Amino acid sequence: MEQQLPLKDIHIPEAVDWWPPAIGWWLLLILIPALIFMLWRLYRRIVRRTAVKSAKKILAAIKEDQQSDPLQKLQQLSALLRRVSISVTPREHCAGLTGADWLRHLDRSVKGSPFSEGVGRCLADAHFRKTAPDDVDLSALIGLCEQWLKGQKR
Repeated sequence: MEQQLPLKDIHIPEAVDWWPPAIGWWLLLILIPALIFMLWRLYRRIVRRTAVKSAKKILAAIKEDQQSDPLQKLQQLSALLRRVSISVTPREHCAGLTGADWLRHLDRSVKGSPFSEGVGRCLADAHFRKTAPDDVDLSALIGLCEQWLKGQKR
């Protein structure tokens, strides 16, 4: 007959409760939203800079273009500003703007109100004109557009 040893039963430790989570989970809870927010801001910054950089190249091409008439240049400038504006600001804030509202939107990025009260007024209805306005100063308007683009780097 075999003798049994006087052993105690195996003691299994209690299962680790899920609450409170370990410090690593708390760190992940904080770091993941922060990382998502930082990536979103980086994405917006890259999109903004790319749009402005491309717009500067297009603006330089419009400026150098000798074959387009003043009306075509005016329409190209208007389309360029609208495209850049849609790229750098939320679409719902600027895509539907027309006339004076559109010009006030453009004035927000420059000092004063050169779009509403200055040389930029001709951009309000540039796409609907059949002829260019007689008093349009394209070089001043292009300079104003360059100034506006510089204000979009934020």
